[in-house]
Amino acid sequence: MTTYTSAHWGIREVYDAGGGGLRLENFAGDPDPTPIGLDQHGERVEAVRVRHPAVRRSWLENGPGAAPELRGSDPFVEVEWDEALDLVAAELQRVRGKHGNEAIFGGSYGWSSAGRFHHAQSQVHRFLNSVGGYVRHLNSYSLGAARVIMGRIIAPMESLMANHTSWDVVAQNTRLFVAFGGVPWKNAQISAGGIARHRVRSGLKSLGEAGIRVVNIGPVGDNLEAEGVEWIRLRPNTDTALMLAIAWTLVDEDLADRAFLERYCVGFERFEAYLMGRSDGQPRNPQWAEAITGVPAATIAALARDMAATRTMLNMAWSLQRASHGEQPCWMLVTLAAMLGQIGLPGGGFGFGYGATNALGSDERLLSGPTLPQGRNPVSAFIPVARIADMLLDPGGSFAYDGAVHRYPDIRLVYWAGGNPYHHHQDLNRFVKAWNKPETIVVHEQYWTATAKRADIVLPATISMERNDIGYSTREGHLVAMKRVKAPLAQARDDYEIFAALAARLDAPDYTEGLSSMQWLHRLYEESRGKMAAHGVDLPDFETFWKTDLIDLSEHSRPVIMLEDFRNDPAANPLVTPSGRIEIFSETIDGFGLEDCPGHAVWREPHEWLGQLQPGDKRLHLISDQPQRRLHSQLDAGSYSLEGKIAGREPVYLNPQDAAARGIADGDVVELANERGRCLAGAILSDDIMPGVARLATGAWYDPEPETGLEKHGNPNVLTLDLGTSSLGQGSVAQTCLVEVKGPVYDAPPVTAFDPPAFVSRGS
Repeated sequence: MTTYTSAHWGIREVYDAGGGGLRLENFAGDPDPTPIGLDQHGERVEAVRVRHPAVRRSWLENGPGAAPELRGSDPFVEVEWDEALDLVAAELQRVRGKHGNEAIFGGSYGWSSAGRFHHAQSQVHRFLNSVGGYVRHLNSYSLGAARVIMGRIIAPMESLMANHTSWDVVAQNTRLFVAFGGVPWKNAQISAGGIARHRVRSGLKSLGEAGIRVVNIGPVGDNLEAEGVEWIRLRPNTDTALMLAIAWTLVDEDLADRAFLERYCVGFERFEAYLMGRSDGQPRNPQWAEAITGVPAATIAALARDMAATRTMLNMAWSLQRASHGEQPCWMLVTLAAMLGQIGLPGGGFGFGYGATNALGSDERLLSGPTLPQGRNPVSAFIPVARIADMLLDPGGSFAYDGAVHRYPDIRLVYWAGGNPYHHHQDLNRFVKAWNKPETIVVHEQYWTATAKRADIVLPATISMERNDIGYSTREGHLVAMKRVKAPLAQARDDYEIFAALAARLDAPDYTEGLSSMQWLHRLYEESRGKMAAHGVDLPDFETFWKTDLIDLSEHSRPVIMLEDFRNDPAANPLVTPSGRIEIFSETIDGFGLEDCPGHAVWREPHEWLGQLQPGDKRLHLISDQPQRRLHSQLDAGSYSLEGKIAGREPVYLNPQDAAARGIADGDVVELANERGRCLAGAILSDDIMPGVARLATGAWYDPEPETGLEKHGNPNVLTLDLGTSSLGQGSVAQTCLVEVKGPVYDAPPVTAFDPPAFVSRGS
């Protein structure tokens, strides 16, 4: 019988390679597997594993708060587990006793584990709740603006993501597929809880096979692979202006579906006054939009007519709302789809993230899987996740969020398990200063990432192949018995084992409830089994499942049409909005009185964009998208990721015209710079990048030169803005960024991102 493990990028079959080694192969049932993660146990990856508990020397010798400016350069002292656990427990006790639990930030932010029990974020939150609570974060870097705005105007993002119209319905019914920001299959190589069948490339292929017209709108042309794609080149961050001009044309030519707007929406007349210029004298017509977007007015008007003439699916990439005023393209996407009147029809309406993850567009059943309860958090303080640097730099300062004003807590201890803020966060030079503020930083880590190197106490954690778990993901159609297939490396321990030992020291029995890891797996599976039975899906008992290894749920799949029930009977199936309908104008948001996010969709200039450049200003707009060879920064040290580097650095894609104007050739090392920072990257020239734009994927492990601060490896977040999308959502604006690019750079310093930190013996 085949043994399986699972990861974000797919189910893996595990085989004995002889000599005590393992060989991973793609799941045989996956029609389009990805090679990501097949090297997760290789020598290159294991060389950067954290092997023993380690404490930063200055902290160990002088106590909490000692020399925080040395984080990242101070050597570590390896200690025994009991000493490390005693230190962590004592520090938690000190901070709780002196400052209260509101001084502890539970800083787990990273991709959800394929295993439902050994999910670091759930584990750390459950543990901190068991010892009195913690300051939490809300939302995500991926969807910071969308999670706030979409819940206000149509439906929570969790509901929309879980109920996208399935690819089979799109192929059978859609005639025009318009994608703002593409449908990048490379992003959809992953899913939060693992993948049995990658479906996005086959979904895109089905569009061409069905003769569907596909239009890709944006600054990048290679992020939508379908037959005969039409690419409309658009300045970054101007999608809202383009959609407004399409909407203007629909009204001007009497093509808007007034009956749909009347029955299913509220507030269109308020928006229409702005759209047509009656409220301020500026009509948002195609001529107006051409000056902003660079798209010819005739192209805009023609596309509007085509949308109204046939069954149209609009799609928006998540990247559009990771920009200045990121709430606006979300709101405008919904508004435009409502004006077309096809929401809830087969193959019509909108999608928000086809291509963002594998599950969007799935026809697998929506079933509740195993979930570890996290308990109750008695601490009310929180931050929007992308405001962590603001919180650390400005304790007691105020911030606006979703219509209310809150205050940043004074954080003394950061406890991080799962994730790498030196990958996710923006303006890393500013973040380094913020990271030096807490008195103590504790990290559970498998690898010596930039975050681990800049912690005070680092506890080595296991990887998924070193523990037992249950693999499950919403809309992915499988349950996997993830068997432990190798012993933990060196002294690595499961997060659960670490927290259980701390809970014992802190007299917090609620954390374990007296259960072992396997007993928890049994409990979580049986609870999920009961929930699925209520939906007509019968699962075997846990013992049979554990012997079976894999349960395929695909026989229960069925077509999905997003918001179909709402369209069929809006009175019986109201939305969760105040009106129960689509809120093209929101009385609630309007009542917040926010200049940067009024009561309906509007165009606002980004903080940085190509439209502000004066003659002679040669800056390019930097797009920092997802990498093709890894998930975020995970496994960047692996051979598959490294094979995609240029001169050992992350590749930056440039239009040949921009490269020629700067004397840059394919394969050159170049420097990207602005007032926030500098980094090196390897140039790749491509006509799929429009002039004026550069593309540098996220995820290269942060690697600054100590003397100059030059980031050597190609991490774009030394360049990106650390601002909120607006005072409503406070999301990340990573896609709003101007940079200078110059090169070639000769004698570039070597990349040291994967070098472990220095270690010294105690007292040396």
